[in-house]
Amino acid sequence: MGLGYRDKLLKGRRAMAHLIHLWHERNGWSHRVLPLLSEILDLGRVHNSQISNLRNGKLSSPGPEVFLALAQVNTILDQGIESIRDQLEKTYPELWRSLEDSALPLKNDYGKPLSAGELFEIFAGLKPLPSSFDWYIEDEEASALSDALSDHFCQNKPWRSCKVTIMDAYTVAKPLRRERFAEVIAGIKDFTAEELDGELLDLYETSKKLSYFHGGGPNAFLKQLRDIASRKTQVITNE
Repeated sequence: MGLGYRDKLLKGRRAMAHLIHLWHERNGWSHRVLPLLSEILDLGRVHNSQISNLRNGKLSSPGPEVFLALAQVNTILDQGIESIRDQLEKTYPELWRSLEDSALPLKNDYGKPLSAGELFEIFAGLKPLPSSFDWYIEDEEASALSDALSDHFCQNKPWRSCKVTIMDAYTVAKPLRRERFAEVIAGIKDFTAEELDGELLDLYETSKKLSYFHGGGPNAFLKQLRDIASRKTQVITNE
């Protein structure tokens, strides 16, 4: 028996929260970026509170204008931000700098920007997340996964001997993210679950670039990290 409509709605609301969260994390945006963009470009009205509540899974019945505004912003980002430079660069320099740093759109499994209809279907539990967003990392596993990442990237070598190679492969440009990544791989700090959610795709691409991972997409990469963490936990338990 399939899910009832209430369960579908709850599942869809969580999926949309995850999608909006990852969109912000991957781009390093504040919750003000999307509402401001949609207002400046006259793409529809979506409030800061609506974005915040969508991201937290607390917006139970957003109107069609929310999905329309998000989809239209998404389409513009997919086309490239040069088309909106004149409207933003001088009048809204802080917003423009945020987009220059990162303006990744949401894409479906065919490489096309998610439409308003697709966003609504995800929210309503009628459509799964695109495969490049379809994972969930829980708070209680973040520390063990951070430890597994260190093992995976260092490959039993001291951090000081492999640091340059790993950091060259990690193509993220933002200094704060690079510093955080280095601290985690060096074993100094842990990622939070939210940080791991946002970092996973870049971590996966870094591993592929180093030829450390060959076995599938981001979900398969996450499974490998979980397997590493599980084996380490088992060893500690048996000692």
